[in-house]
Amino acid sequence: MVTLEEIARLLYGAGEEMPGWQDTQDELIELSAKAFPGKAFCIVRQWILIDLTVNPDEKEKLTGLGLLPATLFAHEVVLDSRNRFQPSMWVRSNFGVSFSEACMFETKSTVYLLWGAGLRKEASVGAAFSMKAG
Repeated sequence: MVTLEEIARLLYGAGEEMPGWQDTQDELIELSAKAFPGKAFCIVRQWILIDLTVNPDEKEKLTGLGLLPATLFAHEVVLDSRNRFQPSMWVRSNFGVSFSEACMFETKSTVYLLWGAGLRKEASVGAAFSMKAG
């Protein structure tokens, strides 16, 4: 059972600071288009890269499916290329499939573009996936 304290720590507690993209939004979109042509993108701010605490069997299952034991939460959507999320909404991704230290977190369907500084934290799968829109 996930506690409110665990979720609050994930959303508002300390973490390892990470820089994200520091240049313009247009340059970030251009970089994404070159790296992932035709793939949907979502530019986010105030983001948290969440390393999921999983046991070795769970990690093996995820990697066998081509997934990282990681997800992304962002307090603010800036722009979503397919208008799934409106500006200023929050968003939580599915499991990642790749992560560029520079600024891109990829899932099967979307590349999340990390604009500005963010944090890296650890959390349980239950805490990370307890946040659902709607």
